[in-house]
Formats: sequence, structure tokens, C-alpha cells
Amino acid sequence: MDELSQFCRDLKKIYGSASDLNVNQARLVIKKINEFLYTNYPEIGKTEALGQSFPFLSDFHRYWEKNHKKILDAKIDRKQCEKVADALYAVYKQIGKKAFESVWDTCGLKKEDICRIRLLTANQDFRGSRKFSDFAEIFNNDKSIFDEEKILNEPALFLNSIKISDLSQNDKRIQYAKKISEFIISLGKTPYRLIKCFDNDIYKLREALINCQGAGYGRKKTDMFIRDMVVLKIWNNVKGFEKIDVASDVNTIKVALRTGILKTSIPLVSSFIDIFCHQYGYIDEQNALAWRTVWEIWEKKHPSESLASPCLLDYFIYNVIGTQFCKESLALFKCNNEGHIFTWHSSQNKTCQICYERGNKKNSASLIGKMYPCDSPDGKKAILNTPFVKGLSSKEKMEECPFKKICISNGTKKLQPPKSISISGRTGWTSAYSEKGHGGGGLMA
Repeated sequence: MDELSQFCRDLKKIYGSASDLNVNQARLVIKKINEFLYTNYPEIGKTEALGQSFPFLSDFHRYWEKNHKKILDAKIDRKQCEKVADALYAVYKQIGKKAFESVWDTCGLKKEDICRIRLLTANQDFRGSRKFSDFAEIFNNDKSIFDEEKILNEPALFLNSIKISDLSQNDKRIQYAKKISEFIISLGKTPYRLIKCFDNDIYKLREALINCQGAGYGRKKTDMFIRDMVVLKIWNNVKGFEKIDVASDVNTIKVALRTGILKTSIPLVSSFIDIFCHQYGYIDEQNALAWRTVWEIWEKKHPSESLASPCLLDYFIYNVIGTQFCKESLALFKCNNEGHIFTWHSSQNKTCQICYERGNKKNSASLIGKMYPCDSPDGKKAILNTPFVKGLSSKEKMEECPFKKICISNGTKKLQPPKSISISGRTGWTSAYSEKGHGGGGLMA
């Protein structure tokens, strides 16, 4: 059965040819929408996720799983990829490799200890609330906290000791801690020596981590972990580094959509529609392939002036373009006394900068809006005040996003990336089940 077609037929029976619904018809339509999207029944069938079987959440969920790829129809645009590759190469020529490097503070720890801390924590999602230095301090105070045997036996104590037990979905975090500990123990090596189990081939290790069900190592976290181990020279003389992808996330996907290297037949749907994250997984996969295509074009055109792996694009795409340039960081103000309209690089400004330049330092101003730097001739005010550009020399300075013309000419500069709702956990899809006729159910905050 084509679930969507049947749903449309059911709705047509309710409203017929009426131009406006009466109250009773509206009730029936709402009931049908709720049943189709968010309720199931005993015979609905099952889906596979996270190495387990789950009942479909609804008829729509079953339809979406079968058809989401056809509906979204994601494609990689090689012409746009070449434009982006050329723009990145121009950045490389202007600034050098340092534009694509992010070597964080390892706090003076030994290679063995850095690897241990990262492997046991990189699978957890901290949402920016924890830094490596935080874990390094905990490690220096008590190294036994990061012992995999101890973590396996007392995973909740580990989460509490590294101060993340106050974050959401603790039950899932406990599983992650146990599973990665089991993975390490099963191979009989310390985290630092794990690479030896895979003949120094980091791609083989990558596949093993991703396939370790329940350890929390999806493609993004695995690629970031492996990238860091190579960039920080924790692991040397490794094979397969060129196979490691850009760590796909909302920022790298956002930039891929806006530059047009990745295109879909319709704008991406809301996470409420993306039951069990089928869209997110599909776009995540295609995004990695799109950025790999960009890297391959760059490497082919300039083999002696390129990066060793697509994953090295990640820092610049994610941290510079995604979080610093491609955001509404240019503030629009109005003078409270003279009515001047002007732009500024900070929304915290309280002064009319036009009056200030004219010698009147007392006139205040109010924020009336924000815009992307590429939306205004004054965009360089915001770009020049980003942390990345402020850290460059005068010869290296950038005044606009290198993708500005690409996004504007492509007409896609406002496309938004997908969001994800966890499949499992107290606030995930598997806690949202409701059977037809029972009412209630749904996602919890």
C-alpha cells in the first residue's frame, strides 16, 4: 500500500468538494493527520535502527523510510563543487595551510594519555560545554577515572566524574561509556595502541568504531577523533588518511546547501517529519560525499598545493564559514535622536556610531535587526571582527566570505540544514509511541 496515497484518499472523503471545513470535518481531518503521522497499531511492521528492531512509529514513518531518498533526491553538483574548490584554493594561496588547521591545547599530556581521554570522551555530545582541558585536569587529578575496566563496571560513576551526568539522555551516555570500554578491552590494547590492531590503517579502525553498535561513534565523531589523532601527531605513519571525510554536521551541511554543492528537490523537512532521522542520515552521507568531491577537484587541479585529506577541510568549513561568516552577525541600528540607520559588527552596541564620528558621543542607538554579512555592502564590518580574521596578519586579511558570490549567484544562501531528534532515550522517538485510538504520546522536551 502507498501509505501517502491512502492518507490523501481518506482526507478527500472527509472534505469532499467543500471550500471550507466545518467543525466536524476539521475534527476528522486533525484525527487523520495525527493517526497518519504519529500513531501505530499492532500489525504495522518493524524497522531496524541502532542494531535493534522497533515498530514503525506510524504509517507515515513506514512511507518515509521507503521513499525519503526519492522525495529529497539529493545530488552533488560538480560545477558548484569546482567553484568551491577554486575558492578554497584561493584561501590556501592567500593564507596557507594554517587556514585549515586547528591544533588545540593538549595541556602537556603524553600521547598515550591524549588518545585515552579523547577515545573515552569523543563519543559523548557536550554541545560545547566541555573542553579537552577540562578532561585533562580531571585526568591529572585521578588517572583511574579513565581506566576502561573501571568504566565498564561503573559507567555512571565515570559520567559523574567527568562532570557530564547533568546533561540530557544520561541512559544513552552510560551505554556509550560501556560499549567503548568493551571495544578497547576486547582488542587487548590500550587506546594508544589500538591502531596496531588494524595494521596502522586508520580507515579500518574507523569502520570498526562505526560498526561498534551502541558506542556512540557515528561517522562524524569517528572522523573527528581520527583527524585529531593524525593532526596532533598522536599516530604517525598511518595509512588511509585520505579516506577520512569532513565531519558532517549542521554547519558543514548548511554551507554545502548554500553553496549548492549539494542540492535537493525540495527544501529539507522539519525534524518532526523526519521520524527516526532518515533524512538526517541521508543528507549526512551525501554531504560527506559532496565535500569529498570538492577536495578531489582541488587535489586534481593543484596536487602540490592541496590538503592530505578531505577531513582537513573541516576546521575552515565548520568553524570559520559555518559559525563565523555564515550567520546573522551584521547588526542594523537606528539612532534614537537623529534617526540615522547604520550597521555595526556587534549587536551589543548602544551608541549611534554616525553621531559619534561627528563628535556627538552621547546619542544612543537601538538594534532594529540583524543580517548576514553577504547581504550588505558593509558586510566586511562583521567579517573583519570575526575571531578567525582578527588572528590573521594584514596581508592575510579577508573582507568577505570566499563563498559569497557562489551562494548569491546560486540563489540558495538562506537554505537551512537538517536537525535531528534522537531515536532512543527519554526524549527520543522510541519514547514517543502512541496507538490509534489511545491518544496522547509524542515527543517530550
